[in-house]
Amino acid sequence: MASKPKFSFESEPQVTIEDVDDSAEDRIATSFAGRTLFITGGTGFLGKVLLEKLLRSCGQLKKIYLLIRPKKGKNPQERIKDIFTNVLFDMVKQQRGESQILSQVEAIEGDVLLPGLGISDENLLKLREEVSIVYHCAATIRFDEPLRKAVFMNTRGTHYMLQLAATLKHLDLFAYVSTAYCHLHIKTLYEKPYDPPANPHQVMQACEWLNDDEVATIEKKILGDIPNTYAYTKSLAEALVVEKFNELPAVILRPSIVIPIWKEPLPGWTDNINGPTGLLIGAGKGVIRTMYCNSSGYGDFLPVDIAVNGMLVASWRFLTATDRSQVNQVAHMTSSSEIKVSWNEIIECGRWVIENKLPLNGVAWYPGGSMKSNYYVHAVCMVLFHWLPALFVDALLILLRYPPVLWRVQKRINNGFQVFEYYANNVWNFDNTEAVKMRAQMNKKERLTYIIEKIDVDLVDYFTQCVLCARRLILKESDETIPAARRHMKIMWCVDKLVKGLWIALIAYGLYRYIFSNYFTSNTTLAQPLETF
Repeated sequence: MASKPKFSFESEPQVTIEDVDDSAEDRIATSFAGRTLFITGGTGFLGKVLLEKLLRSCGQLKKIYLLIRPKKGKNPQERIKDIFTNVLFDMVKQQRGESQILSQVEAIEGDVLLPGLGISDENLLKLREEVSIVYHCAATIRFDEPLRKAVFMNTRGTHYMLQLAATLKHLDLFAYVSTAYCHLHIKTLYEKPYDPPANPHQVMQACEWLNDDEVATIEKKILGDIPNTYAYTKSLAEALVVEKFNELPAVILRPSIVIPIWKEPLPGWTDNINGPTGLLIGAGKGVIRTMYCNSSGYGDFLPVDIAVNGMLVASWRFLTATDRSQVNQVAHMTSSSEIKVSWNEIIECGRWVIENKLPLNGVAWYPGGSMKSNYYVHAVCMVLFHWLPALFVDALLILLRYPPVLWRVQKRINNGFQVFEYYANNVWNFDNTEAVKMRAQMNKKERLTYIIEKIDVDLVDYFTQCVLCARRLILKESDETIPAARRHMKIMWCVDKLVKGLWIALIAYGLYRYIFSNYFTSNTTLAQPLETF
């Protein structure tokens, strides 16, 4: 086994359970006690982790209402029960009991795409009378979403939420969950509002007047230099919230790229293949072998549990402020100002874990390849190592009367690369002054419960947990298959070396034949005049 790579960071002194005074007050939990919350996007990745953290650490809250879209065959409350079957909630169910947490969470049928959010009059009355905290997390995070749909979901949906918030009688906090990557023309983003790329009201009106095809024809012109509809519509949504800063107790929370859980409640947990998880799976299966990427560059990654901690701490600071006008209404949940992990470190660490600790099942080829700084070299490698092998394998599958697979996989990878390459070849920095201020205000108990400080992460152990959860929860590969996967990986290593050896031998033979034939031809040509003479 290859030696374990070392990726270490100079972290702040960590608070341990022994340091905590049991009599110390958790002021963050106290600020949520007896309150009723309304959360959108509670069925998404970040939303689920936010819900679990609130139930586990702020259990004295009164009620959480979740906006849930209707689904055929299931009423909204049944969908709530389905959410709690996820292993993410096992810890809180063991600590507090499933019946207890179910009594605190209630579904509100609705949809951010609908006027008035599609909420019934009865439920609207309930929200207006009870809710004091709103977290608006709902959004489409597809970077290639058609502009009209993205505007309706991300921008107009926020507009509808602000209209509802204005009618809530006891509102103390409206938290809009944005993204640190929504003002991409600014290379160092500070915790303050920025001008939107267009008037959000005019964009919403235009999308309502025009149909999908008409908007699609002018999408590129509307976006301009902004690379995708996600960043564009989130920046428009921020502008809508900023308009209400003087009318509503509103804040903007900007998490960066949220990645699987670091610590609690389940290390490595995720429910999607976005970000590094998708790269790990694609590279681990042997289907990603080249990437156009600045290997020394870095992205701003933050484990989702740390991002949620930051959201709750920022909420507490705003809720308990004696003079809210003195509190910054924009806060970042970011990491790169303190911890920078290069793309090369991510790839090398993930590759080591998959090759040496937790290989995946059904590996198409032994993991390999590299990042390319030259786009044209990358394009050639895409043809040689992605498209041609996919065509060859799918042709064999068709001959054997199986459905083709790899061509479709490579199309999805290519679509992902179109998004990834922009971010992988640019670098942004994010100020996190507010987080530093908040740390200084927290006691030891709060620092241990809501970790937002510079964490001591062993990247190899973290990626091991990520791959393990990806195997179990996304790929549905049981732990019993790991020994077989290791044997298969050894076989693929041998096949990889054999094929590379054959290629080298073939090239060497070709060169030998070429040189020998040229030498023989030239000698024959020289000999002919002598023979004639």
